[in-house]
Amino acid sequence: MTGFDELDGAVAGEGGIAHFGDAFREQRRLAAGQALAPLGDRAVIEVAGPERLGWLDSITSQSVGRLAPGESTELLVLDPQGRVEHAAGVLDDGSSTWLIVDAADAEPLATWLTRMKFRTQATVAVRDDLRLIGVVDGGSAAQTLAAAAYAPHGSALIWADPWQRVSAGGHQYAEIAEHPGAELAWRIAIVEEHASVALAASLPAEAAAGLLAAEALRVAAWRPRWASEVDDRSLPHESDWIRTAVHLSKGCYRGQETVAKVHNLGHPPRRLAALHLDGSDAVLPVPGDPVYAGDEEVGHLTSVARHHEDGPIALAILSRRAPAGDLTVRTDGVDVAASQQVIVPADAGATADVPRLTRLSRRPTAPDPRDRS
Repeated sequence: MTGFDELDGAVAGEGGIAHFGDAFREQRRLAAGQALAPLGDRAVIEVAGPERLGWLDSITSQSVGRLAPGESTELLVLDPQGRVEHAAGVLDDGSSTWLIVDAADAEPLATWLTRMKFRTQATVAVRDDLRLIGVVDGGSAAQTLAAAAYAPHGSALIWADPWQRVSAGGHQYAEIAEHPGAELAWRIAIVEEHASVALAASLPAEAAAGLLAAEALRVAAWRPRWASEVDDRSLPHESDWIRTAVHLSKGCYRGQETVAKVHNLGHPPRRLAALHLDGSDAVLPVPGDPVYAGDEEVGHLTSVARHHEDGPIALAILSRRAPAGDLTVRTDGVDVAASQQVIVPADAGATADVPRLTRLSRRPTAPDPRDRS
C-alpha cells in the first residue's frame, strides 16, 4: 500500500498506477518538478555490513569501493560473456548500500548476491516494507519528498540518477552536443510505507503523476532500463550504458573481457536508437513490435511513450547493420512511419576517440561462439 492508489482518478497499470486521469497534464507537472510519481514497478535491496562496498566493487561493473555517503551511481551485473544480467541504482548512507531495481529483478538479484557472498561480511535483503517515489529535482515537489524520505542512519535516502552526465570512468557513444538526458534531473526517494500514505494524503490532487508520465520522460532522455531494454543478448555498449553504469578503468570483474574487447575494437552487434513515430494514426505501437528498413526486419521496439511535447516516441534495439534513415514499425498489421535518431553509432568504439583499455582479466575466457561482436 502506498496511499497514492486511494487518490481520486488513480488508474492501475502494469506494476503500479498508470495515471491519475490526465497523463499529459501529469507529465508536464512532473517535468516541471511539481508532481510526485509513485514507482510501484521498482523495489529496494539493502546491502549491509562492513565489507559491502569492496565486495560490490569486485563483482559488478561500477567502481563503488569508495562510494561516499549520500553519493549516487549505478551498476550492472554481467555474465561471463559481458551480457547484462542485472542493473541497479546505488546509494550509500555510510552504514548500508541501497540498490534501486526493477521489481521483477529484485529477488533474482538478491539471490545472486547472496550466492556470491561466501565469507564476505555483508547481508542482502529485499525491503518489501519500503516504497519508491520519483520526482524531478528543482521544484516544490522535491522539497516535499525530501522531508518524507527514509533516513535510518541520519541521511535521507534519495537517489540522484547519474544519467544527466557521463560518470567518472564512463564513456558516451552518442555523438550529440546536447544529450537529452542532461535535461532530466531525476530523483528517487526511498520512503517507509506509513510515510508514503501520509504523503499521498497531504498532496493536492494535481501533484501526483503516474508511471506513464515517468516513462515518457525516461524515453525522451534515451535512458535505458533493465525491464525494457535488456534481453539475454544485451551488451552495455549497445544502449550507451557505459555512460553511467560501467567504469572502464577499474579492476577485474565478471564480463570485463567483453567490455574491453567491444570498447577497443568497436562494432557492438546491436545499437539503441530513438524513434519519433507518426502520430497521425490512433494506433500506438507496443514494446516488442518489429522494426523494418524497407522489407527487412532490423530490430524491435523496447519502450514506447506519448510525450507531452514530442508526441509518440520510442526506443528500439536495432541490428548494427540497420540503416540510419527512416524506418517502419509494424503493429497489428499496420505500418507506422518512424523517424530515427541514432543513439549508438554502428561503428561505436571502432572510429570514435575512445580510450583503449587493457584486458585485465586474470583468467581470459574462451570466446563465446554466440558472440558476434
